[in-house]
Amino acid sequence: MINDSTRFLVEFARHPQTVGAVAPSGNALSRSIIAPVPRTGEPTVLELGPGTGAFTAHIQHRLNGRGRHLAVELNDRFARQIAQRHHAVDVVIGDASGIREILRERDLPAADVIISGLPWALFTPDRQGRILDAVAAGLTTNGVFTTFAYLHALWSPPARRLRAALHARFDEVVRERAIWANLPPATVYHCRRPHPLGS
Repeated sequence: MINDSTRFLVEFARHPQTVGAVAPSGNALSRSIIAPVPRTGEPTVLELGPGTGAFTAHIQHRLNGRGRHLAVELNDRFARQIAQRHHAVDVVIGDASGIREILRERDLPAADVIISGLPWALFTPDRQGRILDAVAAGLTTNGVFTTFAYLHALWSPPARRLRAALHARFDEVVRERAIWANLPPATVYHCRRPHPLGS
């Protein structure tokens, strides 16, 4: 049986343009990125690019049967794996820029939390912008968007572009301290109070 690390490496080799890492995220990164998921109530949590489900399992544990958990994954193999492992997750094989349509089809007005495992460095500026516009428009007024970046690439042009794009769409962007236990080391962005462009 193929483990998650091997499956991730295989998919990276098959689809390097859409799979942005060679290994799943670790527990320390997962705990940090899902921190905004409420421990009470019935929140709607939307997960973008769940991959093999490192964040998915932590979200499900935090929700403990509450609310709604949607996962949008472009890679059909990853999507099938998530659906098989987590029956409570509504898995959508599709593009992250279609957030508003995905929510509308389910009669959900907006998400309370959007968590991203997307490979931002692989996206063109236009694609990155379209997805982030959809994220900002798909959140509640007090919603939270969380994503991460690898420390070794923080000063690369794609990473700087991502930071600028986040600040353009959210009133508050907080970068957490380094998570050295992850492979490779990473940091998490928590973004609050969206102001969708053009809305």
